[in-house]
Amino acid sequence: MGINIALDGPSGAGKSTIAKAIAKKLEYVYVDTGALYRAIALYMIKINVDVKSEEQVTAHLDNVNVKLKYMDGEQRVILNGEDVSDLIRTPEISIGASDVSAISSVRTFLFDLQQDIARKNNIIMDGRDIGTVVLPNANVKIFLTATPEERANRRFKELQEKGDTSTYQEVLDDIIKRDYNDSHREIAPLKMAEDGIEVDSTELSLEQAVEKITEIIIKRTTPKKSARFRELMPIQPVERNKPIKLWIKIVYRFIRICIWTAFKICYSLKYVGRENCPKDGSNLVASTHRSYADPVFLAIPTRIPYSFMAKEELFQGNKFFKGLITFLGAFPIKRGNGDSTAIEKSLEELNKGRNLLIFAEGTRSKDGTVGKIKSGVALVGAVAQVPIIPCAICFKDKLKFRRKVIVAFGPPIIPKDIGVIDTTPKSLKILKNKISEEINKLVDENVNKL
Repeated sequence: MGINIALDGPSGAGKSTIAKAIAKKLEYVYVDTGALYRAIALYMIKINVDVKSEEQVTAHLDNVNVKLKYMDGEQRVILNGEDVSDLIRTPEISIGASDVSAISSVRTFLFDLQQDIARKNNIIMDGRDIGTVVLPNANVKIFLTATPEERANRRFKELQEKGDTSTYQEVLDDIIKRDYNDSHREIAPLKMAEDGIEVDSTELSLEQAVEKITEIIIKRTTPKKSARFRELMPIQPVERNKPIKLWIKIVYRFIRICIWTAFKICYSLKYVGRENCPKDGSNLVASTHRSYADPVFLAIPTRIPYSFMAKEELFQGNKFFKGLITFLGAFPIKRGNGDSTAIEKSLEELNKGRNLLIFAEGTRSKDGTVGKIKSGVALVGAVAQVPIIPCAICFKDKLKFRRKVIVAFGPPIIPKDIGVIDTTPKSLKILKNKISEEINKLVDENVNKL
């Protein structure tokens, strides 16, 4: 789950403008929940539905398809295929949005969409009940307010710039009416969360409000040990192209041929993007994980031996098995020991000239969907400054005899080419997102070929 920031407050407090600015500053996804309710209000008003009637509105919800799209870094609201981003910003739609938001079926209709966006991204979401209902476990809950007169003045200027003919008094009356409706409705009334932080922007400029709330967010979301974490993980570029002993390469090639023959019998195995498969050593392969056979699937087309992490328990049983997996490149990792031990061993293996295999999700996927990419793979790649080759292992259901298996290798990701030259949180986020993007692309391109 990403970092979730809830920004609640009354109409006209500047939530959307401030949330957009903070999202851009922190590189978060901005989610304007009010726009979703406005879109529903617009649809109902267009078809002459009474927006105060729960029965009428509910009856037409199945005909509503509302989405948020990001175009050129700006959120756009798409209603049944039409961009209505500008049409929903009128006083009439504002009142209608307040009315439909009090209807339980509407809130349920939009709840799943909001939760899904929050699960998948670092987001800042604004609305009336984000911290109390939609994201009760948000990392930071801000309640942004200002006097009704100041909020009306801001909204009036905004409408004037758009050519709207509403008077200041009409805008003020609209603000006061919405405040009453939002705070007195039975379902999810407007109120500050118990653990929320109130920010009064009446006397603050836009820049001051953005700066103040950004400081609160950074303070609340920055791990206390982040400075120590950075000190422990300096960049240690791996010296590449170190030769592997000839006898190891000969034995490894023989084993690969034998296993390749056996696997061709057992599975309908196809490799995609073999031109991206490591042809030398000291590469990091970041792969999806579907079965215990995955290290073998990846090793078959690779000339230089892999090293990969394995739980310590596998090395405590049969001596022959221990010797075999050790020769094949497995090294033991104690669970719960933290990143430092794993990273030190990973760097050691890369410096030997071996390739390093890391299952990017940290665990096996039962259905083939790609889970959240772990930070560890980005950390190793950033510290070692080696090419990172994304990979996807795709097959339907469970792995069994003659099952079709596609193993896809993507183009190498070079950390320094995407600006990752240190292990700061921002750099690790950039690298992790790039790895996730490339792995998901490989899965999307190859699942339909199964």
